[in-house]
Amino acid sequence: MRWLKFTAAGKTSWGFVEGDTVTTVSGDPFGEWSKTAQTHALKDVKIELPLIPRTFYCVGLNYLKHLKEAADKAGTVPNIPDRPEIGYRAQNALIAHDEDVVIPASATEKIHYEGELAVVIGKKAKHLTEANAMDCVFGYTIGNDVSERTWQKADRGLWRSKNADTFKPMGPWIETAVDLDTMETAIRVNGKETGRFRTNDMIFGIVPFLVELTKYFTLWPGDVIWMGTDGASPDLKHGDVVEIDITGIGTLRNRFVREKA
Repeated sequence: MRWLKFTAAGKTSWGFVEGDTVTTVSGDPFGEWSKTAQTHALKDVKIELPLIPRTFYCVGLNYLKHLKEAADKAGTVPNIPDRPEIGYRAQNALIAHDEDVVIPASATEKIHYEGELAVVIGKKAKHLTEANAMDCVFGYTIGNDVSERTWQKADRGLWRSKNADTFKPMGPWIETAVDLDTMETAIRVNGKETGRFRTNDMIFGIVPFLVELTKYFTLWPGDVIWMGTDGASPDLKHGDVVEIDITGIGTLRNRFVREKA
């Protein structure tokens, strides 16, 4: 099922997408809901953020090629993680499909995309095991972990390089039925493919992260976990349009615009 949060005729609602049609529901997918008789053409609605997570988890260096490329640029030996580790991102950075990523006026030219699979949690969970970890997963969406690499190197934390306003596009919707083993992530800049990788070729997959994370934290419905990226990004400039396509989910598209000084 493909869940969409959308605005039409000034009202924001949940619905589900079938083909080019959105059917409005009463309620929400994380609780009780019922189908209504109201429908809209997908092209006529404003796609909103699929959700604002209670906690926004984000995995780093979870694909081997991305890790090696980062090490090569730094002139170091790749340090392959021996256990799942996770960080956080800021809610203020989230924007929806087709909304603009605003490059701060003070940013350098080292603005990069990171196309990521985002896991959406559907129910409260703690102390998960390998056997039951996936039971808490509601569905999947797409994230673009925009990064300012000069700031990333200069700062002790990732406070501005990863979390500046608009640096976390997510969407366009939540897909509940995917085949992880056949999925590919493809990234295009201005219509030209600039990266492609098998989505599930992670150093640590979804299950190990869910098991490790819930040793310490409770997961809640609507939490998201972004699972990292592979490959490298070109330097993005004003006017560039980045599309991230993941098999079985769809395409997340955002334009990059530089803030005026």
